[in-house]
Amino acid sequence: MRERKAKTAAEPTRSELLLEIGTEELPAQFVAPALAELKQQAVRLFQLSRLCHGPIRALATPRRLTLVVEGMSEAQEPAATEVMGPSKAVAIDLQGKPTKAAMGFAAGQGVPVEKLEVRATPKGDYLFAVKRDPGRKARVLLPDLLLQLLGGLSFPKAMRWNETGVRFARPIRWLLALYDGKPVRLQFAGVKAGNSTVGHRFLSSGKQLVVKDFKSYMSIMQRASVMVDPECRQATIVTQLDRISQQKRGKLLRDGALVEQAVFTVEMPYAIAGSFNARYLDLPKEVLITAMKEHQGYFSLLASDGRLLPHFVAVTNMGAKQAEVIRAGNERVLAARLADAKFFYDEDRKITLENRVEQLRGVTFHQKLGTLYLKVERLMILLPKLTDTLGNAAVANTCLRAARLCKADLTSGMVGEFPTLQGIMGREYALHDGEPESVADAIAEHYLPRFGEDQLPTGLAGSILSLADRLDTLAAFFAVGLIPSGSEDPFALRRHASAVIRLLLEGERSVNLSEVIREAFTGLKAQGIIADEKGVAELERFLAERLRYYLREVVKLREDVMDAVLTGRPSAFDPLALRARAEALQAFSHRPEFESLVIGCKRAENITKATRDDHVDAELLKEPVEKELQAAVTTADGKLPDLLAAGKFADALNALAALKIPIDAFFTGVMVMAEEAALRRNRLALLVRVRNLFRQYADFSKIQVEGR
Repeated sequence: MRERKAKTAAEPTRSELLLEIGTEELPAQFVAPALAELKQQAVRLFQLSRLCHGPIRALATPRRLTLVVEGMSEAQEPAATEVMGPSKAVAIDLQGKPTKAAMGFAAGQGVPVEKLEVRATPKGDYLFAVKRDPGRKARVLLPDLLLQLLGGLSFPKAMRWNETGVRFARPIRWLLALYDGKPVRLQFAGVKAGNSTVGHRFLSSGKQLVVKDFKSYMSIMQRASVMVDPECRQATIVTQLDRISQQKRGKLLRDGALVEQAVFTVEMPYAIAGSFNARYLDLPKEVLITAMKEHQGYFSLLASDGRLLPHFVAVTNMGAKQAEVIRAGNERVLAARLADAKFFYDEDRKITLENRVEQLRGVTFHQKLGTLYLKVERLMILLPKLTDTLGNAAVANTCLRAARLCKADLTSGMVGEFPTLQGIMGREYALHDGEPESVADAIAEHYLPRFGEDQLPTGLAGSILSLADRLDTLAAFFAVGLIPSGSEDPFALRRHASAVIRLLLEGERSVNLSEVIREAFTGLKAQGIIADEKGVAELERFLAERLRYYLREVVKLREDVMDAVLTGRPSAFDPLALRARAEALQAFSHRPEFESLVIGCKRAENITKATRDDHVDAELLKEPVEKELQAAVTTADGKLPDLLAAGKFADALNALAALKIPIDAFFTGVMVMAEEAALRRNRLALLVRVRNLFRQYADFSKIQVEGR
């Protein structure tokens, strides 16, 4: 069965669709994902319904989600459905009349038998039932389509608020639905759609505002103190923030997430500046910035030398008339928050980090994995495996001391109040306790990178401790079978694995992860944690997939090159070496002899799939081409291991390339599957040597070539 577009003689009439979902204030973090889903689902539904349309825009404020569709056709596109039936020989008798087979087919398809068409096909002449659908009017379809659209929106959390049982992020209070300027008749969550909306909750009259189309809607909303377009609100907010920072002779601390939060918290932005007592500047800068951002959504201002100024900027949903009252209220609330922060800071410093380590015995890391104290012990055991490779004695001592203290700040009041300050407060408290600056820096940096594109640690000790912490976390969860599946990843293990790959590749650090993973599993067993041995191989595969993703998306390597290198990787799983190996192979693939070499290698792979014997009897090498290939393999085999061990991958490929002519000559000059058994075995053994030689570098059978 297939569909065909019907041709029309003239362009169809097209109209505008406008939908607005009016709600109680939506959480700011819900709005941007809802906008994207609203547009995506609309495009999908209209496509499935064969309704043509022009550009689609999705707009939003905290109280409304708006969809406008330009140029929507007034009816579905006509379509023809064709179903093939029995052959003409079976369906039409000698007198040209339909048989029972034809009549049964026609009845089954719901078409008159005389309407069946005979078509020529590659299998001969067959009957076809053609059902033509002229298409229904858009106005008839839209009520059901919009109900599907409304009901299909999803949110991180949803609620029911009336007897309809409909779930939505917040209660729906009104619906505006217009097609071609006329209301679309529908009801959702007990609310009937109409042609009116409401303005700003505080800055408008609260009366129903009648809308004719999108142009009038935007004009009415502006007069009702609602800036519907989030891009316009963002531009306005940024302009206001810049103006205030200039007035205060400061530099705004840019924060994209905070700007987005402000955009989706207000309908008509108005930024105001406030101040706080300068005595709070004695607190670490990060504490003040975090307190203002996380609790209040305020922007911070910096002096030219990077110091924090005793000012903040808040984006409000009210106008200038209420500015003084709002400013005073914001200053009063912030003063209380900063007083709490100062109390935590003063109290926390009464207990050293060293004395807090014992408190980690009471903090659970995971119910199957014990406490954070046990995790710290595992870090102390795992670190020497990394520092022996990457550092020296001084770095090793720094790492061990930082590892012992790195989780201690989690027991502090400040981190309890502001979890995002973990590590940052550890550094502050370590310096207060008189710890070396290198130890304090490593404590702070071991949480980096916190997310995908975040900065990496700048110090070697911080990088090593970050690696150890993440590898321990990965090994621990894999050991007890808590492995990500599908899109589920409750412990953010993919993020940890990606961080490991970035730390090694971007830091240009060579580490045999196979050994480190086994050491991590040994540490888990020593603590009595039952570790499934399968977890070692599964974790290696997991990290290899993160490496593959990085090589594809960042380094831009070919898929088949990555397959060849990662499938045929050596027992030592060193991501940095694997990257260099793959990059050399991709560069080598541009050489003219590469394709022929790979084809010869693949022939050897295919012929020797069931063969492992690589012992070649020199006495049975009768033909010159056999002897030449044996000599070439022996020469290359003497060079390749040392070149690979030294990371000289281009030279290793050159050594393999020297086999091209001998391999080609061998396949041309002898019959591998000779009738004489001893001769056949010997030639297969020689090809096994060729195969095994190439496998030292990669699995060349994975390489895609276009040659014959």
